[in-house]
Amino acid sequence: MSLWALIVNQYASKAGLSGMDPSLIYQRFPFCDEPNCLMELLFFRQEAAPPPPLPIVINRYSDDQLRAIIKLMRERNAIYREKVADQYASSPEISPPEEDKKKAEEEKKKEKVSIKTKLTLAAWTTVDMMLKPIEDRMDSLVGTTIDPFTDRRYIAWLSLVTLAFNYNTWFLTARLCFPYHTESAIPYWLAVDLLADLIYLTDNIIFQPRKQFVKGGDIIKDRVMTKQHYRDSDRFLFDAISTLPFDLLYIQFGFKSIFRFNRLLKVNTFFEFSDRLESIMAKAYIWRVIRTIGYLLFMLHINACFYYVASDYQGIGQTTWVYSGLGSAYLRCYYFAVRSLINIGGLNEPHTVFEITFQMTNFFTGVFVFSSLIGQMRDVIGAATAGQTYFRSSMDNTVAYMVTNHIPSLVQNRIRTWYTYTWDAQGMLDESELLDKMPLVMRTAIAVDINLATFQKIDLFKGCDQQMLVDMLLRLKSIIYLPGDFVVKKGDIGKEMYIIKSGAVQVVGGPDNSIVFVTLKAGCVFGEISLLQSSKDGGNRRTANVKAYGFANLFVLEKKDLFDILVHYPESQKVLARKGRTIDISVYPGAIKNRKMPSPVCTQTDEAYFCM
Repeated sequence: MSLWALIVNQYASKAGLSGMDPSLIYQRFPFCDEPNCLMELLFFRQEAAPPPPLPIVINRYSDDQLRAIIKLMRERNAIYREKVADQYASSPEISPPEEDKKKAEEEKKKEKVSIKTKLTLAAWTTVDMMLKPIEDRMDSLVGTTIDPFTDRRYIAWLSLVTLAFNYNTWFLTARLCFPYHTESAIPYWLAVDLLADLIYLTDNIIFQPRKQFVKGGDIIKDRVMTKQHYRDSDRFLFDAISTLPFDLLYIQFGFKSIFRFNRLLKVNTFFEFSDRLESIMAKAYIWRVIRTIGYLLFMLHINACFYYVASDYQGIGQTTWVYSGLGSAYLRCYYFAVRSLINIGGLNEPHTVFEITFQMTNFFTGVFVFSSLIGQMRDVIGAATAGQTYFRSSMDNTVAYMVTNHIPSLVQNRIRTWYTYTWDAQGMLDESELLDKMPLVMRTAIAVDINLATFQKIDLFKGCDQQMLVDMLLRLKSIIYLPGDFVVKKGDIGKEMYIIKSGAVQVVGGPDNSIVFVTLKAGCVFGEISLLQSSKDGGNRRTANVKAYGFANLFVLEKKDLFDILVHYPESQKVLARKGRTIDISVYPGAIKNRKMPSPVCTQTDEAYFCM
């Protein structure tokens, strides 16, 4: 053994490693002096002698998992302790400065911007600079942006664009098939074509980039954003292609309308105009019927064009089936299309294979197309008359029930009158069915617009919370009374108050109710006193008779609904309780005889005499 090996073994024995393999010691310590060797050997001993294994509690895998969880929890506990000590400490990692973050984000954005994007941006910037004077002049006429749903000017403009689109749709197909491109007619066609193209360009430059849109629930009204939104949409692509001047090919190939067929890509404007027009019409089904008839006429127009092309292919006037060449070519061909597609019959028999194939195709197309159009027409008319159909069905069922149960004729006639008047007055049997389908905000707006001003004039509710009045409006129910119907009778228990929506009621008395104390008209309120009176000593009993004078439409608020509302408004409840205690319930309608009633509006002082 070498001297070096003896020295190493000596120090290894001092470190308690004398029993180890010498090769491991030699690999670990190729050279060292005495103190360093001892230190290294001691450290090597720690590495070579691992700690004893931990005891197994459950099993090795579960114990390792639990110890790992405990370790993570201790680390998290240490982090939270540090945060408690220093509230601004966020993480052990050093956050980069804000300036470095911004620079890094800007560099990433610059890397993402391609050359194509830069060229596109530069091109649009140039276009915007050229169009800016025109756009600024139009701001005073159409505004910086346009609400496409409510702006009537935009809908009127859409009608003009739709007219230009229909011109291209109908006349381009006719000019393509019929010999209408004569030398005398070409200048007129060019003039009208240029006018239609000018309307297209105006729509693409002035109106479409100004349309407001919704993004994340917000209505975007910024011109820059609306313009960019339009340019990023598919509609802009179709609009741009529809205005490409393929008409310049006239120079090479002659005046042919097929080079203008890209104008038909403006079809989105037609459908948008149709939707907007339906939204503002009181009877939208009228436009739907007109539109369906337009589809029918256009299908006949296309068939007439095909028939003329087929006749020209066969030879005009060559057989009895083709167009004879006499009279107006378009009218004769259109007449053939009507009789052929609608399968009226009486047509000349086709002779050649081409004629037979064409006629059979016509028949099959007519069956399919016209059955679809007739079904669509039926749906349109059915939707338009759905309410009236429901009214008739309800009335018929009620009449059948009365006949089955032998209800007296007088009662039957009154019920028929109620059905008829209710339908004629409000177009439906129950307004609540329509209002229940609306959101609460819309129902509140309608109720406030109709009745809030009347509620605010009632002295009984003065000083109450305005929101409480709004809640009361939402609980109102509409009831129609026929002439002579008693709304309330003397001695009845009062559970409702009434607001006259339309018509009039009379407070009557006397032996046979022939004495009219007062006539209440639209906007007046009665019966609100009984809402606050206790049943003790008959305080909530009606003190007069009120009957309808003619047809009367009343809003009714029940006592239960009022009490349900007052639970949420304790201050208003105190106000009403205080006013209820001060009401003199001993005054009866007879006291009205010697008083002069103000005519325009009923007030609380007046109603203390006759309201129940």
